[in-house]
Amino acid sequence: MANRIVTSKQFRRLGEMLVPFLSWMIILLPVWLSPFHPAIVAYFIIAFDLYFLVKSLTTAYYASLSYALINSFQDFEFDKTLQTLPATSEIQHFVIIPNYKEPLYKINETIKALSKSDYPYRTIHLVLAFEKREKEAFEKSQKITDQWENMFKDIISVYHILGEHEVPGKASNQTYAARVVEKYCAEKGYDLKKTIITICDADSLLPKNYLSYMTYEFMQDPNRDYHFYWAPVLLYNNFWQLPFFVRMQATLSSILRLAFLSQKKNLIHISTYSTNLWMLKEIDYWDVDIIPEDWHIYYQAFFKFGKKVETKPIYTIINGDAVYSGNMMKTFVSRYEQEKRWAWGVTDISYFWNNMFTSEHIKWSIKAKKFFYLFETHLLWPTSFFILTISGWIPPIVNRTFNRTVLGFILPQLTGFILTLATAMLILYIYLDFKLRHKLNQKTKLRHLPLFFVQWYLLPVVSFILSSLPALDAHTRLLFGKKIQYKVTEKI
Repeated sequence: MANRIVTSKQFRRLGEMLVPFLSWMIILLPVWLSPFHPAIVAYFIIAFDLYFLVKSLTTAYYASLSYALINSFQDFEFDKTLQTLPATSEIQHFVIIPNYKEPLYKINETIKALSKSDYPYRTIHLVLAFEKREKEAFEKSQKITDQWENMFKDIISVYHILGEHEVPGKASNQTYAARVVEKYCAEKGYDLKKTIITICDADSLLPKNYLSYMTYEFMQDPNRDYHFYWAPVLLYNNFWQLPFFVRMQATLSSILRLAFLSQKKNLIHISTYSTNLWMLKEIDYWDVDIIPEDWHIYYQAFFKFGKKVETKPIYTIINGDAVYSGNMMKTFVSRYEQEKRWAWGVTDISYFWNNMFTSEHIKWSIKAKKFFYLFETHLLWPTSFFILTISGWIPPIVNRTFNRTVLGFILPQLTGFILTLATAMLILYIYLDFKLRHKLNQKTKLRHLPLFFVQWYLLPVVSFILSSLPALDAHTRLLFGKKIQYKVTEKI
């Protein structure tokens, strides 16, 4: 038994180290392999650059498609359509807002947006998921309840007490809140399969049609018991308050989320999403010992129910806040920590790795596709910058003999040319960014135009400091068995 436990721990540890180890191997590849096989390094870099070009073209296509679909659905009257479906009145909505030390005004903005919902039935329950260790939680709850109690069927406040084996964060908070909702539904006699849970971040402003649209999709979906529903959270709500480097990173994050929306085969929800309470109960809610919970809950459901589990797109926009801490340096640090926390999702590799060998009810081909997508996402995150910008110059410098060959001579120029083609997609991204902000009433003022265009020249620097570096930080910590602490992202 002891040997079996040791083997199990070693196997899990191997899963944790797999991607972080490969990340460092790839980043350092031109340094350690160029002295011996510079041509292999050169062909690898060229192949990766071409792969990145294809990814850039694909992202541009899907971002454009998603934007077109959002426009095509924006005038559809889901609320009126729902009234022609009698069974809709049986649906109970619970909107859980997990929060810890969030400013009261920020939570009120989120609730105000929710109160404007065009959902035609009074079956919306607001769940305020506080942490008991926050001293102001009870006072906040009372103020919110006094202000908004007439707008919802019920307002439920819960106060999570951190357990011995729990990690602070959304996952443990949401699990506690959802269990309270489960007991509430049992007392009221609600059908868990007709009870929809929406996880709404404290700064996510749900559009007026979100609940109606999502409920319509839910009612029309024959496999709704096994599905999540997601609309992209675009980081535009505080756009013009942000320092320019965070503003640019917020734009890129928003465009990438937009592109994810129409990639149905690989779609996994992020941040704010909906599903039914029955499925959450079947998978025992969110694992309470993890930090990034959105993709993780998807994989929990996948290993329980197999290929039936999907995330369905909702073609509308949720407006959210990017990191802002009041001044440039504090915002810089907060944004770095947020990206590191997101990149800590690399721990899902280990979770997938551990379960893929024991889930015999799922075909290996299906597991392999999902694993590759997860693997690819987290491997590219810290490595892309180095391969695209630096690696092409290293083989000719490290190996002078290779520098005198044709391949060695043209490698920097060729990789630069491919990267230029890929970055040409930024023109489309700038256009989509302009249109999306216009749609969300974040228009570009004349005085902002000069810096707006100049900031894109700093894209490589910003991508390195606020994306690749924090991701590599997270990977390195995991490689050496260190943990990170959940830090609430400041948004004032």
